Amino acid sequence: MDKALPLGESERLSWIDAARGFAIFGIFIVNIGIFSAPYFFHGGAEDAWTEPIDQYTLIVKDIFFQASFYTLFSILFGFGFQLMKERLELKNIGVHPFMFRRLFILICFGFIHAFFIWSGDILLSYGIIGLFLIAFLYRSDKTLLVWAFLLLGGIVTYISRFLYDVRYYLQDYDVAAIYLAKAHYQRGDLSIILKQNANDWFYANSFFSSFLSLTTLLPLFLIGMYIARKRWLHKPVLNKRLLKIGWTVSLIVFVCLKMGPYLYGNPDWFYFIQDNVGGAASALFYLFSITLLSTSRLGNKILKLFTYVGRMSLTNYIAQSVVSFFLFYGVGFGWYGQITPFMSIGIVVLIFIVQIFLSKWWLSQFRFGPLEWIWRSLTYLNIQPIRRRGA
Repeated sequence: MDKALPLGESERLSWIDAARGFAIFGIFIVNIGIFSAPYFFHGGAEDAWTEPIDQYTLIVKDIFFQASFYTLFSILFGFGFQLMKERLELKNIGVHPFMFRRLFILICFGFIHAFFIWSGDILLSYGIIGLFLIAFLYRSDKTLLVWAFLLLGGIVTYISRFLYDVRYYLQDYDVAAIYLAKAHYQRGDLSIILKQNANDWFYANSFFSSFLSLTTLLPLFLIGMYIARKRWLHKPVLNKRLLKIGWTVSLIVFVCLKMGPYLYGNPDWFYFIQDNVGGAASALFYLFSITLLSTSRLGNKILKLFTYVGRMSLTNYIAQSVVSFFLFYGVGFGWYGQITPFMSIGIVVLIFIVQIFLSKWWLSQFRFGPLEWIWRSLTYLNIQPIRRRGA
């Protein structure tokens, strides 16, 4: 039996790596708001940050970033899942045991990240919900789409109708929870910080919230698998007309559902549609935009910067959390609750630029990022060669 091997550089789709890098940037824009203040979980950001520049920053983040980049990363997760399945079949490797092992390791990464670094972790959810994705590996293309639209459409319709019915009873924010989060995260006691972190994780991942994650993330994984099967992104030049159609349709839905609500007050009850349908549309818009951009020489030069980060997406995602941990919590600089939304954008841009240069240097010396190397070695049950020849 042939041994499974990771993708070689010549086999990679560089624009997909760039999309992952762009997703890491967008995710950080949203995550830093959660890391630096309690308002994402408990509400009250609009009352806490009253300066016009901060109000505009919150609106820009909501339209262009919120629910757009974890959805993009989710689609890419399904895309990569399908590519790996095809590669394993070519090598005559058992797909199911390999995928179970890979996801189990991701779950371990997620558990460590969620409870010892940051409660906003997404890896644990990806690993667990990815187990459901295995059931669709050999289902038809039509089945993937039907399940994706039934799950996402069904839950969005039900929750949005419920929120509309109780729209007059929706609470703005929890003052007591905000006070406790600030008091605990600003302390210099690591045990208190980790306890608050665990409380936040359980608050955000109740049984009902976990069910919502399943019904919103799994459809995105399925859409990513479907796109990979159709191979629309494999040869952008040949599929340019189709990509432009997808770009146009996704842009229209993006504008209508992400920007449109602000024309009538951006009501709270509409957020589930805005995030899950509008977010999926914006994710596809970004994905199609990046793929089309890769067909030009200038576009490739721009995307190259994101490619470095995208090839080390796991390492860079965790690194952002580690840096934020020391910036915002009391064991480090203790900036929790003190950094405004506008200031946070500057911090993200600065850290991301550093990540670009570090990723570029690392990949000039090594074949994989450090966490990618651990993940690959454990998944393939073989220590992967990490240094480049002649480095």
